[in-house]
Amino acid sequence: MPAADSPALVVARYLRTNNYTQVRDFLFQPSLTRPHGTEYSTQTYDAFVAEAGLEPDAGMVSKGDLTLETLLEEKKSFDLNAHFEKLGVEDGERGWSQPAPTTAHVVKTLPSSSNILSTAVETTAQHTGDTATSTLLVTTADRRLNLLDPSSHELRGSLVGLQDSPILSCAVFRQQYLLTASMSGQLIASNIAGSVIDKRRDHGKYIVKVAIHDDVRTPLVATAGWDCKINIYSPSLPTASGSTFALGEPTATITLHTKPEAMLFLPHPATAQPILLVSKADSSFLYYYTTEPHPRLLGHQNLAPYSNAWVAFTPSALALCPTDSSVVAVGTSSLPHMKLLLVRLLVPPFDQAQTPSTAGPVLAQPPLRTSLLDDGPATETQASQARAALVIAEREAAATLIHCTTMAPQTAFSTPAVAWRPDGSGVWVNADDGVVRGIEASSGKVVCSLQGHEAGTKVRCLWAGHVEGEQGREEVVVSGGFDQRLVVWKVEASV
Repeated sequence: MPAADSPALVVARYLRTNNYTQVRDFLFQPSLTRPHGTEYSTQTYDAFVAEAGLEPDAGMVSKGDLTLETLLEEKKSFDLNAHFEKLGVEDGERGWSQPAPTTAHVVKTLPSSSNILSTAVETTAQHTGDTATSTLLVTTADRRLNLLDPSSHELRGSLVGLQDSPILSCAVFRQQYLLTASMSGQLIASNIAGSVIDKRRDHGKYIVKVAIHDDVRTPLVATAGWDCKINIYSPSLPTASGSTFALGEPTATITLHTKPEAMLFLPHPATAQPILLVSKADSSFLYYYTTEPHPRLLGHQNLAPYSNAWVAFTPSALALCPTDSSVVAVGTSSLPHMKLLLVRLLVPPFDQAQTPSTAGPVLAQPPLRTSLLDDGPATETQASQARAALVIAEREAAATLIHCTTMAPQTAFSTPAVAWRPDGSGVWVNADDGVVRGIEASSGKVVCSLQGHEAGTKVRCLWAGHVEGEQGREEVVVSGGFDQRLVVWKVEASV
């Protein structure tokens, strides 16, 4: 007897359940008109059973047996899941704007050849009152921090030995103070010339991200480390009495269960108070934290609300849209290709005790909860919990504006990077094949591929924005890779 899921039995079940074994009455009444093929109904089933070597009663359907209809339904469902992409609607007015950076300029002025770890363009000034200028900051694996002109690529300076290990992230605070974070867990504040002002070692290892909230009233600096901690500093600024810039002790520490992947500051839509958006390894959620001396979790937002996997992906890179601060681009750890999500941020209420009638438009919809049990009635039933979870899942799913495949290959050891075009018309993503891809924000399509790095090498870091050049303001993309190349992509000059 063949297996229950053999093709022969599946076909036999189909013939039997569709009455190919029944003899119709008009077969014995030659005077009646018979539909073509009806006289062969019985022969079809009998001939197939005999030819396949099945038992005479083969094809009896019992509960749980595989049928032809079940196979077709499962195939349709598989195809739908395999090819599913949540794409936007093409709109000529909202599409990928032209002209776009496509011409590669490999920077030849770096003082050494080493893997590029981070790139960023910041506004800097040596002293208070000096004219501010744009500076391209480039860190390399040989512990150098190089400062270049982002337009002419002229080397302005190269800081050697500023850190005791390679610099993974850097930022500029108040245009004068350079903050560098290293693999050893050390955070150093220096001036643009490289003179150390303050240093802290509050992480055990690998500070992967430095974020700045450069506000006059509440200046904040946050660092995320692979010791599963996020430290928040309230730096003191120089005063007329002669005090100097100092980071000071961390004013708050957030301890996570897994290592943080990405973070950024954003103002709360209702109160304008700074909150911290965090993603962490082995979680498909975005987490919203306050920046108070005792930070608390406001809530979280699931980027895969309908997934039945334990962890669908990790949001590994975050970038706020330059034209809409409520939208964030998320580069994920999906394999074998990066998935890009454009997500509307569902910021929870700052005060969980507020009600929609008093909290303003940010709470016009039910707030996200840190769990299904944290603010429900004591008599909440399992059914009501399920309904509440469904409402939250539907809201989280609707917040994903674009869900697309970038075709950017990556592995479990990759470091995804995303960067918005300054007009918000698209997003650049890195890859492990040496290509920088441009994704149209309105449709989710790959519309541009920049090939300036060696084929098959990792593009480690990205930055995109406007810089002042000889021809005025121009849009550029800066990419650095493990082929030891720093590439500045510019708009092709018109002939």
